[in-house]
Amino acid sequence: MLNAAVRWTAAVLGLLLALVPAVHAEADTTTGLGNAVCPDAELLGPKLITDICWSCLFPLRIAGAPIGSGPVPSGASTQALCACPDPAGLPSPGVVIGMWERARIVELVRVPGCLPALNGARLDLGAWRTLGTPGQATYDGSDKAFYNYHYYAFPLLVMLDLFFPDRCNVDHLTDFDLLYLSELDPTCDNDELAFFTNPEAAFVANPVAQAACLVDAASATRVQKPLDELFLCAGAWDGLYPFTGRVPTLNGRPSEMSLAGARVLAALHRRGLARQTVGDDALCEAPFALMLPKTQYRLSQFYPRPEANSNHVIGESELRWGLGRNVPGIGEDHLYLIWRWHDCCLTWL
Repeated sequence: MLNAAVRWTAAVLGLLLALVPAVHAEADTTTGLGNAVCPDAELLGPKLITDICWSCLFPLRIAGAPIGSGPVPSGASTQALCACPDPAGLPSPGVVIGMWERARIVELVRVPGCLPALNGARLDLGAWRTLGTPGQATYDGSDKAFYNYHYYAFPLLVMLDLFFPDRCNVDHLTDFDLLYLSELDPTCDNDELAFFTNPEAAFVANPVAQAACLVDAASATRVQKPLDELFLCAGAWDGLYPFTGRVPTLNGRPSEMSLAGARVLAALHRRGLARQTVGDDALCEAPFALMLPKTQYRLSQFYPRPEANSNHVIGESELRWGLGRNVPGIGEDHLYLIWRWHDCCLTWL
């Protein structure tokens, strides 16, 4: 009798184990649980045309003359003519052009290795310590959210062969490409470890410094002009430091996701992996900018609810742009297009 019971139990366990792979396969291939775990943002498809703010490209400046209307960074070049050294080192004359270009993508996800920008593909980068959370859950006990992030090159004007001269492609990036995975960065989920990559955080971690962010929040929200001088602030979203994927959950989901995206840009600038493209200093080359030039960037949500007709500056209150832009369940991972103002000297030779 005992042997029969053992054989029956083993048979049942074997049947259950045989069914487990099928259950996981069904979850990954259907539009239900599989998409809720790692959604497809449908970036590479018709939404590439319909869900992007094409009017946000303007104004286009050529020799100081604007084409179209729209916001311009306060530090943008106002010159009409310029000169840059040619390959022989001799100055080559040209005209100054300036525009908003769609240059990068930042996606913020809970599941490590999830790539919504690449049709919901999954990389084997999983670990419990890098599992994200929106924070303030019943069994979480945390007042902070945590997201993994992925940083892509997205030179859309170059990819579509639209108006963007080769001379102005300072990154020399011509395709959609994955540049950075936070799962491989040990500072992403550790505030203490991140401190050693940006020790100036000790200077800004006090109430007086954080109170200055109220001025930045007012400027970013009322006139869409964040203050580059307040490098420690992300306006109404909270402080930029520390440069990790852990963000406070005080201002609403769109704000915390945008703050996480701004911290990505700030961290990459601090490490010399992102450059300055605005102003007279950037006409011939893209110099290092170790502190985030906030006025250089604008963001627009692509997934789950696209900002197809506008974009927003760093620190702008979500009351102006973020209402209804979080979809519970399948829309809790976000994808942002990063707009970058680009001043360039278009030489004649």
